[in-house]
Amino acid sequence: MNFKFYKTGLMSLTFLLALFSQHAAKAQRGRTHWAADGYQYYRAQGSQIFELDTRDSAKKTVLVTPEMLTPAGQKPLVVANFILSDDGNKVLIYTNTKRVWRQNTRGDYWVYDMGTKTLKQLGKGLPESSLMFAKLSPDGTKAGYVSGHNVYVEDLATGDEKQLTFDGTKKIINGTFDWAYEEEFDCRDGFRWSPDSRAIAYWQIDASKIKNYLMLNTTDSIYPFVVPVEYPVAGEDPSSCKVGVVDISTAKTSWLNIPGDAVQHYIPRMEWADNANEIIIEQLNRAQNDSKIFVANVSNGTAALIHEEQDKAWIDGKSRWNGGDPVGWEWIDKGKDFIWVSEKDGWRHLYKIDRDGKETLITKGDYDVESLTLIDEAGGYIYFIASPDNATQKYLYRIKIKGGNAERVTPADEQGTNSYEISPNGKIALHNFSNIYTRGESEVISLPDHKHISGQTIKLNTNAKNKPEFFKVKTADGVEMDGWMVKPTNFDPNKKYPIVFYVYSEPAGATVSDSYGASMNREYVGNMADDGYIYASIDNRGTPAPKGAAWRKSIYKNIGLINIQDQAMGAKEILKWPFVDSTRVAVWGWSGGGSCTLNLMFQHPEIYKTGISVAAVGWELTYDNIYQERYMGVPIDSASRAVFIKGSPITYAKNLRGNLLYVHGTGDDNVHYKNAEMLINELVKYNRQFDLMSFPNRTHGIFEGPGTTLYLQTLYTRYLKEHCPPGGR
Repeated sequence: MNFKFYKTGLMSLTFLLALFSQHAAKAQRGRTHWAADGYQYYRAQGSQIFELDTRDSAKKTVLVTPEMLTPAGQKPLVVANFILSDDGNKVLIYTNTKRVWRQNTRGDYWVYDMGTKTLKQLGKGLPESSLMFAKLSPDGTKAGYVSGHNVYVEDLATGDEKQLTFDGTKKIINGTFDWAYEEEFDCRDGFRWSPDSRAIAYWQIDASKIKNYLMLNTTDSIYPFVVPVEYPVAGEDPSSCKVGVVDISTAKTSWLNIPGDAVQHYIPRMEWADNANEIIIEQLNRAQNDSKIFVANVSNGTAALIHEEQDKAWIDGKSRWNGGDPVGWEWIDKGKDFIWVSEKDGWRHLYKIDRDGKETLITKGDYDVESLTLIDEAGGYIYFIASPDNATQKYLYRIKIKGGNAERVTPADEQGTNSYEISPNGKIALHNFSNIYTRGESEVISLPDHKHISGQTIKLNTNAKNKPEFFKVKTADGVEMDGWMVKPTNFDPNKKYPIVFYVYSEPAGATVSDSYGASMNREYVGNMADDGYIYASIDNRGTPAPKGAAWRKSIYKNIGLINIQDQAMGAKEILKWPFVDSTRVAVWGWSGGGSCTLNLMFQHPEIYKTGISVAAVGWELTYDNIYQERYMGVPIDSASRAVFIKGSPITYAKNLRGNLLYVHGTGDDNVHYKNAEMLINELVKYNRQFDLMSFPNRTHGIFEGPGTTLYLQTLYTRYLKEHCPPGGR
């Protein structure tokens, strides 16, 4: 359930690799490409690549021109992304991209040689837009890539292409991942060059025993056809997973012997262990509450356990604590130690772990490290994002690698959400800032003094009208939650206004953040405040706020229960405010928020009179095993299945009393349309009248097809106005 997609949609969030791994990892992610000195960086625009200087905003040098990127008889390539070789002599161009599930991770790759001034296409004999995750070898002589679930290597001088794996099919997946790994671990790029360029380590996912969910496409041809997606629901075994190392010269794969059942374990992280003969791996058990780190010997395949951690709830993978990027292993001290993140002391902290498994706590105190930004080993510091005093905000901190007290780097007057891309030298950063009433602003700063160098000077929009207001609400249960509220324009405290709650409520995302856009409703046509609505949101226990592990993990085996209780009890307190009309209360959400909307409407019909639920999980046992089992346990018997059923909206559908609009795409490969039909059956069974909008063949985002977005927005707005009329009374 990726929350990130809809906060921009949904159930849709690293630095410090070796330089080539770093550049390669960024190929499909669009982060800044830094020059070796850390003062210059590169950006693509159209068919050009520019070199920019952080110290001089007016300086802009064309590195690659459209003429350089024009194949014979064709138009110039449009650069979706690019990678520069270490020596700057080669530029790997990613273009003509196509979507795979969530992101555009396949396309065409070309290499421009700055020395010979030649442009060559990789994988020329393979299907168009079929190459994935191409990356240059560390010695700059070859490129590796995936096509058709097989791994290839190509000699850049001769153009000779060599297939390294031959068993790739729709079910045997080499060098990339199946739907569940991609959706829930953010694993996409599934192979790694060895530091000596002689081998490639890669994942192999065996999904041959995973049942297909059969979606029916009824719109793209006269006769409907089936679209199968391998999709392991909660309670079903995951795909088998193993790691192999293929020798470039012989195309022979040697498999690493990682202890444990390959089906009942996940491998969300794998990298070379800072040398050419060892691989380091994180293995999670199926319940995701036991994490083991192995170092495997490539020569004989043996693996040694060097670290293990267990949790009563779950253990977050790197993609959950570092902004959605599981690529890279943070080595320090010439590969003797690495940086790791753990919540074992009740807070998300940084640890140093050596190759014998000895760990040393670096950050200490009652605060969470939200993400790791840079390890400046030369300077002796680690930069990270945290906000010890306000869970809705984000600031840059640094701490000595050897430990000590963390110091805040972000100035005190820049209150809101701050993010940074720090150059490899640790002296320059691209700083992005916004808060809930100030649009995003960007500048270049020096570190550690945070002095402005170039770009837009950060300035809060103190003149903003009708600013969203943050508040805290404490329930009768003693739970204190953060919230925001946008009051109606020309608010009159002597009148009562309708209130619309925006919800998500699950561990994949929070809705209450001091960032621009957080309080906007993009589904509403017009201006809610001008029309006379109060728009509000609160974050319950279980959301990933930096309030400690106990806050986040209290929802374990309680999705659909504890989050619903908190939301409802919070709403009850808000309805006591004299300007809130308790007869006009609406709630809406998408995906996990859609599930929350249904549960609130069904479990607390005395509070919520109108609900709009989009793409909801109605029955938790229909959702994928990685997400649902992480937070609810593995349903192996009736007792363990009971918590899934108890938290599912369909269990309570008979209690519907208010106005419900339910929306779902029939082509949703994430939260399948089956959820809608199960819900419909239950509401029909008890004669609970509701409104339904099914979008034919649309996916989880419901954006495909002409007019779709506007239609949904118009429907949403009309329904809200009809059933929860705006304006003060």
